[in-house]
Amino acid sequence: MAYSEHMAETMRADLGVEPGLSEKKMFGGLCFLLHGNMVCGVHKDGAMYRPGKEREAEALDAGAQPLSFTGRPMGGMVEIDGGAFEDANLRAKLTALSLANAASLPPKGGRS
Repeated sequence: MAYSEHMAETMRADLGVEPGLSEKKMFGGLCFLLHGNMVCGVHKDGAMYRPGKEREAEALDAGAQPLSFTGRPMGGMVEIDGGAFEDANLRAKLTALSLANAASLPPKGGRS
């Protein structure tokens, strides 16, 4: 398995029931989308969140690291490793920042 199903279940619980929420396999893991816009996801090394460029500094200050699959940081995206993922307060902060970012974007692909 490319990602931890336990982490995916935890992330589902963190997100709750949000209208327009969906799941999609991507980046070698599982991503959660709001109206087609990525919110967060899990991959083999931990979890990733998309707080957006406006909220990225706040996410980094909370304890996340820049996401850099290719060796270069991906702007507006952060990640945490499996140990940091156990911190429920950190997950809640990153989830809230990422949901706010996704909610501020126009829906993709005709999803509502």
